[in-house]
Amino acid sequence: MSYSIDPRTRDSFITDLRALADFLATHPAVPVPLHGAYVTLHATSTETGGRDQVNHIACLLGATISDDTASGGHYRASRSFGSISYDAVAIPESCTAAHRALTSYDGCVTP
Repeated sequence: MSYSIDPRTRDSFITDLRALADFLATHPAVPVPLHGAYVTLHATSTETGGRDQVNHIACLLGATISDDTASGGHYRASRSFGSISYDAVAIPESCTAAHRALTSYDGCVTP
């Protein structure tokens, strides 16, 4: 799990988000994503409690669950704030293994 509810961590994150927004507001030449951005919280794997973690965050967000695990996808809750999306995701261990296998030769072969 790569998230925290520690008040100091939360305060720091919120301050940093505001600093980014203020910077972008005062520097109109700096580009922004055309289609928005994501804040993603990664829960543990679906097999080790990740579903429960995502379910809990979904309740806090007032979000619905998207379960694509039957087709090799992820277990996710998402809430959009305009073009910014706040997501919680649990990835099945089989997806992680497939990704590691796919990238296992990365950097070893030069085209």
